[in-house]
Amino acid sequence: MAKPVKPSTTTAFYVQAVISFAISLVGLAAGILYLPVTTWVRSFLALGLMYVVTSTFTLAKCVRDRQEEATVVSRVDQARLDKLLAEHDPFRAE
Repeated sequence: MAKPVKPSTTTAFYVQAVISFAISLVGLAAGILYLPVTTWVRSFLALGLMYVVTSTFTLAKCVRDRQEEATVVSRVDQARLDKLLAEHDPFRAE
């Protein structure tokens, strides 16, 4: 049986994702900070920004966990199939 290739991200992709996230977070925070509104509105927008960021991390973790769970189930099914095939003897008389 062919062994599945483990997908991995490159360092460049990881760095690009981190830099992109940092730029977007700093840009939006600066936009909220320099917005010509009262402190209450600015605080509300900052709280909304924090909520969106934490929700994004939670969603990413859930998606990753679901993908890992599917991989584990697939591996268990593959192991069961390999065991059945290894134990099967087509020339055995029953």
